[in-house]
Amino acid sequence: MLSRRLLRIKVVKALFAHLKSGADNMIATEKNLMASVDKAYDLYFQLLALPVELAEYARSRQELARAKKLPTHEDLHPNTKFVDNAVIRLIANSDAVNDRLAARKLGWKTQPDLIRTLHAQLVASDYYKEYMQREVRTLDDDRWLVEEFFKELQNCDVLDDVLEEMSLLWSDDVPYAVVMILRTLSAIRPSHTELKVVSQFKSDEDPDFVKTLFEKALVNYDRNQEYIERFTANWDVERIVFMDNLIMGTAMAELMEFGSIPVKVTLDEWIEISKYYSTPGSSNFINGVLDKIVESLTAEGRIKKSGRGLL
Repeated sequence: MLSRRLLRIKVVKALFAHLKSGADNMIATEKNLMASVDKAYDLYFQLLALPVELAEYARSRQELARAKKLPTHEDLHPNTKFVDNAVIRLIANSDAVNDRLAARKLGWKTQPDLIRTLHAQLVASDYYKEYMQREVRTLDDDRWLVEEFFKELQNCDVLDDVLEEMSLLWSDDVPYAVVMILRTLSAIRPSHTELKVVSQFKSDEDPDFVKTLFEKALVNYDRNQEYIERFTANWDVERIVFMDNLIMGTAMAELMEFGSIPVKVTLDEWIEISKYYSTPGSSNFINGVLDKIVESLTAEGRIKKSGRGLL
């Protein structure tokens, strides 16, 4: 499922775009926000299909080698461990994966250059060579190869470039999709005949979380910013970047609107997000200001948490 952190990032990106563009249609922006959430789930399936495409490409190369006029012994007796990988075959035969790919018009058929490049990188990798040299191949071995492949994808510039061309909504989403894929792979058992894909959301509350957080942060943006100014009065205003204020305002909305989310969780999540989406010193600054804001809002009775461990 899509993590709450990714959902928070989607919200703050939508808020940033809305406020910076001067847009005045909240409903249209919210619609685009939910579309970006759906696209993040699409990326999970898009990436799942990648090793299938690479295995098909490898198989086609072996068939071409066999068809040579003067094939070598290696051409006639290729190592088929990769093309016969049981985990890749499970993905290839998955109705859930294939149905999503077809319904959302996903896949890699239009990216032959990328497939060739990724195949070459795979074949040259140490983990692939080790896998192909193993005398005995188990399901765990097959899973290990695919897991290593996806871990490497998180630092693949050529893939990032192609994904950016395919959809701007996939920017920064690869690590989150890979986590979902690794969770999917870890659940595979020898008895499985169908891949168990993860659901888009952990619960029915997640879509409401996204919409409510966006709406409350946007509607109360000016009021929250005025509140934040009370605790940043001694700071040089010109040195406080827009994203810092936006993150703190969105964190305020979450603190006050979601009684089931512990204060510590909200603070930790937004401080972590600031490390990647604001300036190098922003996390310490935001941490200090939010601590004061939480103390003040709690004293005013505006932060109300219910349940064990939520105070």
